[in-house]
Amino acid sequence: MKFTGEIVVGASREAVFEKLQDIHFFASCIEGVRDLKLRDDKCFDAVLETKVAYMTFKFKVAVELMEVTPPEVIAAKIEGAPMGLVGRLTAISSTRLVDAGDGATKIQYEIDTALTGKLGSIGQPVLKAKAKEMEKQFAKNLGAAFAGSTQGAA
Repeated sequence: MKFTGEIVVGASREAVFEKLQDIHFFASCIEGVRDLKLRDDKCFDAVLETKVAYMTFKFKVAVELMEVTPPEVIAAKIEGAPMGLVGRLTAISSTRLVDAGDGATKIQYEIDTALTGKLGSIGQPVLKAKAKEMEKQFAKNLGAAFAGSTQGAA
């Protein structure tokens, strides 16, 4: 499954890039992330807990930053497994920061995700709906971090 969108925040590219580079800040914008542990400056582990349909899932995830080009590109590889279930989550995330004028920044993102096992059998429509819900919450949390920001998901 591929997800794309954009979020506009009322801050410069440099300020947004700096915030997104802060792993603790970034994780705080994603609902359900806990137990964040840095392995080094490019890798970290965390637990993501989320409810999909009527089931609650916990994933142990490992994130590796694959490309960091200040102040415009952050790309990461995410791999994980649901706790207590057989399956696998893999994703490649690419984020591009574009000057949107008037001191604002457009965050364009693309996430290519693959799920196997029980979670993968739930069905793409249910998973896409959950991803959109998480995207809206992330945009809200990120927008709140920048005073006077505007936000939207495409």
